[in-house]
Amino acid sequence: MKPDQMYQGLKDLADRLGIMVSEQKLSTENPKVKSGLCKIKGQFVMILDKQLSTHKKCVILATCLSDVPHDAIFVIPAVREFLASHRKPVLTENISGQKIFCPEDGSTHGM
Repeated sequence: MKPDQMYQGLKDLADRLGIMVSEQKLSTENPKVKSGLCKIKGQFVMILDKQLSTHKKCVILATCLSDVPHDAIFVIPAVREFLASHRKPVLTENISGQKIFCPEDGSTHGM
């Protein structure tokens, strides 16, 4: 599957899970802001740096989405495999919990 198709498949899954995906030009100045999942006014939002490659955006999305329960949702097999290959054991609680995984630096932060 081409990177653009994978990216669209991952964005579609995020949408079906109630997670908004937003691409923003993130500042390279201090404080350094990185792509990741956050909660804004009760809505989960995946903010991705617009300047990243499509592949890197896919990896960040897959890393976060792989821990969100999605068994009841049809996912294209290639997307499901990509999700499984990017699952990180660092996330100790799912999206409704208190911790999230930050795929760019490998750290876990409270929300």
